[in-house]
Amino acid sequence: MEVHEAQAYKDPGTPEEQSRRTFLANATIAVGGVIGLIVAIPVLGSLIPESLIKPEAAKGTWSPLTPEEFAGLQKSTNSPIKMTITFKATDGYFPPANDSQDVWGIKLTPEQRATFQAKRPDLFANPAGRVDFPVVNMGFVIFSSVCPHLGCHYAWSAENKRFMCPCHGSQFSIVGEHLAGPAPRGLDPLPLREASGTAEVTWIQYQAQQPARVIVAYT
Repeated sequence: MEVHEAQAYKDPGTPEEQSRRTFLANATIAVGGVIGLIVAIPVLGSLIPESLIKPEAAKGTWSPLTPEEFAGLQKSTNSPIKMTITFKATDGYFPPANDSQDVWGIKLTPEQRATFQAKRPDLFANPAGRVDFPVVNMGFVIFSSVCPHLGCHYAWSAENKRFMCPCHGSQFSIVGEHLAGPAPRGLDPLPLREASGTAEVTWIQYQAQQPARVIVAYT
């Protein structure tokens, strides 16, 4: 017995029918792509921390120094002083939470200020290193305590008269000039201001391992 298979599905149809099917298929793909893009944009946006989307929108919050810290800062011409600031850390994934960081402060004499500007061209001469706040304010300089190499915390060595990072051996002068080790730049400055008789500091997170000074987020 001869068996005949259905052949209708093999019929490509007329040229007009083929064009109609192609148009409908392409239209469906295009509409689906637009809908997917509309859905994807807010979803992706929600996955990026707000501090990384608008790192400089609010320019951070100000943390006051204690009277004892400021008194020590006024005596720090030849020996930097370590101080602790507290602030609300914000992240796109979690609610604001209390955080604290150490900072280093130095009082500059007129001679030290001239040396500072000469030794830190990354802050005063190089556009990739300059920041949008006064690096020296009221005669003081405040440095982030984070080494710009890989994020370790350095300390002042009175014996060696320099800042030294215990992780990979980076060393910096009293004005933050990079002297030795793998750090790609000098120490990063922080904003300082006087408000109602109180000295206040803003914490800034900088990108590590970059010769250029890139601000990731203000507190």
